[in-house]
Amino acid sequence: MLFNSIEFFIFLPIVTLLFYLLPHRFRWIMLLGASCFFYMWFIPKYILILLVTIVIDYAAGILIERWKDEKTRKKTCLVVSILSTCSVLFIFKYLNFCSANYILLAEHFGWAHPAKALNIILPIGLSFHTFQSLSYVIEVYRGNQRAERHFGYYSLYVMFYPQLVTGPIERPQNLLRQLHEEKTLQYDNIANGLRLILFGLFLKMVVADNLGGYVDKIYADPHAFSSWDILTGMVFYSFQIYGDFFGYSTIALGCALLMGFTITDNFKTPYLSGSIQEFWRRWHISLSTWFRDYLYIPLGGSRVKVPRWAFNTLIVFTVCGIWHGANWTFLVWGAMHGLCLIAERPLRSIHLFDRVENRAGRAVIRLLNIVKTFAVVTVLWSIFRAPSFGALRNLYSALYHNIHLPCSLNVSALPIVAIAVVILVDILIRQSRFDDWCSRRHAVIRWGIYAALIFAIAALSSVEQVPFIYFQF
Repeated sequence: MLFNSIEFFIFLPIVTLLFYLLPHRFRWIMLLGASCFFYMWFIPKYILILLVTIVIDYAAGILIERWKDEKTRKKTCLVVSILSTCSVLFIFKYLNFCSANYILLAEHFGWAHPAKALNIILPIGLSFHTFQSLSYVIEVYRGNQRAERHFGYYSLYVMFYPQLVTGPIERPQNLLRQLHEEKTLQYDNIANGLRLILFGLFLKMVVADNLGGYVDKIYADPHAFSSWDILTGMVFYSFQIYGDFFGYSTIALGCALLMGFTITDNFKTPYLSGSIQEFWRRWHISLSTWFRDYLYIPLGGSRVKVPRWAFNTLIVFTVCGIWHGANWTFLVWGAMHGLCLIAERPLRSIHLFDRVENRAGRAVIRLLNIVKTFAVVTVLWSIFRAPSFGALRNLYSALYHNIHLPCSLNVSALPIVAIAVVILVDILIRQSRFDDWCSRRHAVIRWGIYAALIFAIAALSSVEQVPFIYFQF
């Protein structure tokens, strides 16, 4: 079920109302049933795949805790759980990719090959709930989380509908604990939840969806456009994917908050970052911290010599890239982010801020760093967006050769105004969050903002229901 659909606007108030009307001991049953219904709205049979990972890791958590004093059994159970859960992800997300590359390799060398592509579709959100399930098992293994004995509550932890499809990727210490708590109806939760949902819908339906039409034109046939058009399309994609994913995460926060649940903030004004390192502290926070805690630190993190640190960083970002999709472009996109972060390390030792004493000078340096970081991120987004290296080559070939062509993209004022609004809002909420910032404004200003957002969504959003970009991951 899409957050930006009529069906969801019927689903949301019914589930929220039932949550508060039911006694606490029955709420998990209703929420689990609602989450199953929400997920099955897409392809019903794929809930069985989700059930497999739930059963595997639920059992693994109990066994790991039972054998906490037997290191060999405990570790074996962890490994089996990780391999089993990742195998499900591999079959549905990467098997056809590996098979296709093997076929190409075999044909190149003239090998006989029986391999062929399987007719399977990637279940929506599989990468997200796989990582959420794995985080539970790892935290139980580390002794940071008690094994959940109630199968229903554990299932709800994995399937909690606000963040089931596109995150944020929750930790058991945060969400699983809250599922057991008895929530009471509070005005602030309802008000802030509705503010977040409204703002998230604006980001998705007005910002992302309107920018997406221009982006699709550029990437479909870049040679038909001038270099300036292509650069415009690349910048538009940076804000499209931000509005799309930030919008989903904001709606998810709001839906959870309506019922009193606090889930992870996934974005904190990432395009105001002054470095790639800072960007990844602000972009898709739940994923970047997942890789930090479960891959980067176990590899040694930054507590090692520089060459090993660089290797660790490159491995983490390469894996992060391929996590996003079964395509070489994603792998290269991730690796390039890793290389950029590695290249930044010697620059961080220069400490330009220490050499500038006045605030104006520091502000100029900060602004230049923000522009530089945004430019690098935008260039790398083109690798992420391109369906293949051939398409990427066409994009940059047209960018280089079409400098003489007149602009023909015919950009209206709407996308420019939408981007300006996003930048302005990011500046305003850089130290807080939209709901918190909004709640501290005068009532006249608050209601003016609500009216403007509702009008924009009603008048300027796309007629079609456009799926969220991260659904494919």
